[in-house]
Amino acid sequence: MSNSLFSLGFGVGTQNRQGAWLEVFYAQPLLNPSAEIVAAIAPILGYSEGNQAITFTVAQALQLADALKGVDATQAALLSRLAESHTPLVATLLAEDAALTSTPEAYLKLHLLSHRLVKPHSLSLAGVFPQLPNVAWTSQGAIDINELAERQLEARLRGELLEVFSVDKFPKMTDYVVPSGVRIADAARIRLGAYVGEGTTVMHEGFVNFNAGTEGPGMIEGRVSAGVFVGKGSDLGGGCSTMGTLSGGGNIVIKVGEGCLIGANAGIGIPLGDRNTVESGLYVTAGTKVALLDESNQLVKVVKARELAGQPDLLFRRNSETGAVECKTHKSAIELNEALHAHN
Repeated sequence: MSNSLFSLGFGVGTQNRQGAWLEVFYAQPLLNPSAEIVAAIAPILGYSEGNQAITFTVAQALQLADALKGVDATQAALLSRLAESHTPLVATLLAEDAALTSTPEAYLKLHLLSHRLVKPHSLSLAGVFPQLPNVAWTSQGAIDINELAERQLEARLRGELLEVFSVDKFPKMTDYVVPSGVRIADAARIRLGAYVGEGTTVMHEGFVNFNAGTEGPGMIEGRVSAGVFVGKGSDLGGGCSTMGTLSGGGNIVIKVGEGCLIGANAGIGIPLGDRNTVESGLYVTAGTKVALLDESNQLVKVVKARELAGQPDLLFRRNSETGAVECKTHKSAIELNEALHAHN
């Protein structure tokens, strides 16, 4: 047996009445745990190889805590706490970063992102949607959709109100982890699996999807879609839409450089370099035809927006008279055109 793991998490979660996992909470997930940790826990869990989610008992939690006392005091303390649990426990061991095969595996990878142990689009989330059940997120925790009506009736008979906050595959991030140094105006708009960097402020209409996020510091007032990673010091204006693409293990990611400003109701379908500005209401897709202007606002060349991807110091705007999308830069468009030719 190899003692090398990609990731490890000891979790406590919720199952439906048939024993299927609905969600898992990992208080202290590990990336690349030490060989000593793996060697200490493997015999107790009966782990040999591969990616596995292994349920364990309260008694085993105490055994695991004792085995890790001299190896990792933090994980040992966590397992001592898990031994107090009245809900199911699971140890998820990932030998490799491969396609997901279980709900506990999916939740572990989402935790790795929100704990800032990995950055968006740096690990495989292939199979994430089939492995995440659609769940009713309620004032009494996660409930299987097929069991919700009965649970609502049971609550009413006890004189209680069972409030349903959402019905979704993804829970809100702050029910699982609150990263340090962030401000979040509406926690329901940040999904577990979002990466929210130090110094990030997400305003009331801001939204950050899973496998997306912000390096921080920065201000998010619009939408950060899956596959988008926003650089330091950027401001996404209210109602803007940054268009990323993620489908299972898709390989498209849109990076927003440092110090960018995307205005209200604006959006992008290309990566932005540092200090780019997209004016309010303008949506720039990869195929958008863009007129490069020189310092005198004279046309130099028309290019597709994808050719400007990643270039710094650009201003994208729409001509109010002609409707054409234009681009100016702190250096002249002629110099930019020469740089593009040199790059190609």
